[in-house]
Amino acid sequence: MRILVTAAGRAIGHATCSALTAAGHEVIATARDVSMLEDLDVALRLPLDVTDDESVRTAVAAAGPVDGLVNNAALGGTAPIEAYPIDRMRTMFETNVLGALRTVQAVTPGMRERGAGVIVNISSVQGRVTSPLSGAYSASKHALEALSEAMHLELAHFGIRTVIIEPGFIAPGMKLPEDLPRPALYEPLFAEWEGADTTLNVGGRPGPEIVADAVVAAISDPATPLRVPVGADAEMILATRASMGDAEFEATMRAVLGLSW
Repeated sequence: MRILVTAAGRAIGHATCSALTAAGHEVIATARDVSMLEDLDVALRLPLDVTDDESVRTAVAAAGPVDGLVNNAALGGTAPIEAYPIDRMRTMFETNVLGALRTVQAVTPGMRERGAGVIVNISSVQGRVTSPLSGAYSASKHALEALSEAMHLELAHFGIRTVIIEPGFIAPGMKLPEDLPRPALYEPLFAEWEGADTTLNVGGRPGPEIVADAVVAAISDPATPLRVPVGADAEMILATRASMGDAEFEATMRAVLGLSW
């Protein structure tokens, strides 16, 4: 299959391109800075900024017909909702939600005409369960999940599959901006929550290869369900959330993570 991957310059995107190539697929790796793609063994490297309409049109035209799309581009950032800058949240949604939508709208007509295709959207466990200080990121991933579920219901009719990949904590993690507000009165919450990673991932976070393998499996197996949790922490959190009401789940997670805030 010929597969286009966004944000392929590092971490999950980089590992996904390598895994797809190893599995025998023809990979088109994209990134805003194409120099970050030089070490990848792929069929084609293209510049792509998912927040720019013309950049998306140009990249998709240069890529030619594709059988698969992996939407990996995303921004992160932690801050309390009370202090989260509106312009920064708007930028996050422009990448995490509308960026994915741009690429989907660009490749879907061709897939529809050919009667086949697969779109893999990289979400997060936080696309279904929100944590403190990550409300903006969670909101963007909740939105991506909603779009993806609608795509599943709309596009399957044309032979196009949609898969949502939901990783937990993955090493090395997202590159987070350092200039978001960190009000002093929230410091105790930051201190508590920053230890959650260690509690949920004894022995350390898994590497991005675990997500890459899930993407390869989703593309290869038509029986892949709509949502695929990735990582022991994601599987545990989502299974627990599905089995409990709001109050019980909150109490359970507070106890597991030792949250007193």
